[in-house]
Amino acid sequence: MEQLDRFNTLCETGRIVWQPAARGWLAEPDTVVAALAADGFHEYKRELLKFGGRRAPTGGIWQGLDERTGAVASALWIARDEEREIIVFVEINGTPLHGGHGG
Repeated sequence: MEQLDRFNTLCETGRIVWQPAARGWLAEPDTVVAALAADGFHEYKRELLKFGGRRAPTGGIWQGLDERTGAVASALWIARDEEREIIVFVEINGTPLHGGHGG
């Protein structure tokens, strides 16, 4: 598994919080993406999804490549409700990162 120092710092400082029932992270997607980029993953894909007449995206996907190792990080997020609670799912090489495990 990749060294994910910045991602781990988000966990330790409570900037992202594991949600067991959702099996994902309660987080701002840009915060997660910035941490993965700082950990060496260079963005190669980013898509936003808008549903209905909503102005804000209802979800999205980001993927980054660590050119040193060939590892791929993926972050997928969805807005769960109108209050903008956003759940982010993170994987490295297809292995989900879950609570207590940032890398």
